[in-house]
Amino acid sequence: MFTARESSEQLLRGTSTEQAPRMTRDDPRPGRPLIYAHRGSSAAFPELTRSAYVQAILDGADGVECDVQLTRDGYLVLHHDAQLGRTSNGTGPVSQHTLKQLRALDFVSWKGVPIPESHGRRHEQLLTLDELLDLLESAGRTLALAVETKHPSAFGQGLEEAVLVLLMRRGWDPETGWLGNIKVSVMSFHPDAVRYFLQSVPPRHVCQLVADTTVSSVRHSMRVGPAAAVVYRAGMKLVVPPAVPIIDNGEVELAGPGIQYVRDHPRDVLAWRSNGSVLRVWTVDSFADTYVCLSLGVHQITTNVPADVLRWVADASGGVLGRRAAQFA
Repeated sequence: MFTARESSEQLLRGTSTEQAPRMTRDDPRPGRPLIYAHRGSSAAFPELTRSAYVQAILDGADGVECDVQLTRDGYLVLHHDAQLGRTSNGTGPVSQHTLKQLRALDFVSWKGVPIPESHGRRHEQLLTLDELLDLLESAGRTLALAVETKHPSAFGQGLEEAVLVLLMRRGWDPETGWLGNIKVSVMSFHPDAVRYFLQSVPPRHVCQLVADTTVSSVRHSMRVGPAAAVVYRAGMKLVVPPAVPIIDNGEVELAGPGIQYVRDHPRDVLAWRSNGSVLRVWTVDSFADTYVCLSLGVHQITTNVPADVLRWVADASGGVLGRRAAQFA
């Protein structure tokens, strides 16, 4: 009799993924952009949960993206916001909770979708980074993993150090980026976090994320009201070093602009590509945005709907995508 977790692993091992060219260790670029599942297949299932990542693998994603926070007792958990509440019935900072306390929370109900038993039981949905790596190892094929550290963090660069220690403990080779069947890269919006990673990791496996900081984006990421968001945004511009020069100066080889940044600053993006940067664009969830990425030669696409984007990319080879994108531009 299998547990739900074992059922997930059995399901993944028995799934065929031959519908599209795949990344392999010998050929990490399958002749099309790599498709990363943003927080898993997070349009279908609660973000950053076991069910979302099981579905991402079943959807055929080449890789997955995750956000990590440190708990009070030193575990790396998959959680986007510094504060609990948006995706659970908890309150307060993640950093002030132990893993056991977080396990007692409900990270599923907010999404309003049933979770198949094959995708894990409700109490198994919160994942540590260790558990995500276990799940990816069980997939039976090569996968990529992009680990994002979230800031501001109560632990400062201790967050990046914890990620590196965990990866090294599991046998990650930072020179090649490989950990068994998993190609790992690390990334952050915060330049100090990126530069901390660069002390130990080659630039080809480090991504500087980029977005135009707006009051709206601050409100969403920090879960504060409009007045507080204005203050936070002003403080961030004073305290946080600019991210774009890290890409412009070639300190990293992975450039991670958001799709709105790509639309607003296409010349920057084309310049980065011309200078040899690998473009990893997020979050691409429409026909039109997929077409923008393909037209600019984007190498990696991060999306909440990986099955859809894989289909749209395949359509491009038959000239279908351009006609569809025009309808949604």
